[in-house]
Amino acid sequence: MRKRAHHRPAGAPPAAGHRTNVLALVVPLRAGAHDVVVREFVAAAIAAAGAREHALLLLTAEEGPAALRRAVSSSVADGVVVMDVEAADPRVPVLLGLGRPAVLIGVPDRPRGLGCLDLDFAAAGALCLGHLASLGHEHVALIGSSPATYRRGSSAATRLARGFTAEANRRRVRSTTLAWGDTHRQAVRGLDVLFARHPDVTGLVVHNETALPAVLAGLRRRGLRVPEDISLVAVCPESLTTHSLLELTCVAIPAREIGALAVETVIRRLDGESAPETRLLVPELTARASTAPPRPR
Repeated sequence: MRKRAHHRPAGAPPAAGHRTNVLALVVPLRAGAHDVVVREFVAAAIAAAGAREHALLLLTAEEGPAALRRAVSSSVADGVVVMDVEAADPRVPVLLGLGRPAVLIGVPDRPRGLGCLDLDFAAAGALCLGHLASLGHEHVALIGSSPATYRRGSSAATRLARGFTAEANRRRVRSTTLAWGDTHRQAVRGLDVLFARHPDVTGLVVHNETALPAVLAGLRRRGLRVPEDISLVAVCPESLTTHSLLELTCVAIPAREIGALAVETVIRRLDGESAPETRLLVPELTARASTAPPRPR
């Protein structure tokens, strides 16, 4: 009589005695990835894993689902942490079929029971718009991630843009959303187009830390002073807010906190101490020298 195959439920921890104490960490190395966020996240994840006597196996996003299958099916990795999640992420069904605990950094449209962890980017976009609106700005522009990032359906980029636009509509403030590349030349050209089409913009929200220095330089090139002529809010790691000529009003991306939490969450799942859940960290805005009420016109 044939024995029935035993199928492990999706996301179940490895059987007792079969743990390797290795976690697979999928990181983006593609063009347009937010380098500072990735570095801070990985550093925190490595530290958190080491503190719990676990090692990290780094996989690049370009290696795709096949690398995930190899790492888990060969019993190398007990669990998986995936960065750079897209709205319709093709890795979701793969992760469900691996039979290992997984945590996504980001929230796909259909997480289907996988654990998700991230900053609440929709709330962050609304918080940035609300701060500038409360100062009296009536037309605010969002300089978002690169066009390729939006085309991929990046979870963070799309959620922040939706929150920004929804809050602008709620407050009846005019809003414009822009996407360009990360180079100085692209930033200068983008600002030229922005102010040619919308000369009444007095507030900027920048969710692209790679382009942030170029945006600040482009404003100076145009003779626009921050915050006297235009206010600016950055959505970026806290470490970048003091690397410019002025301290920036910022909604910090808590990359280090998320990296450590992601590792802790996977290990708790492996230990049977928690179930998959979506956890969004509440954003906080720190007002500094780059925002002020607009000048009377």
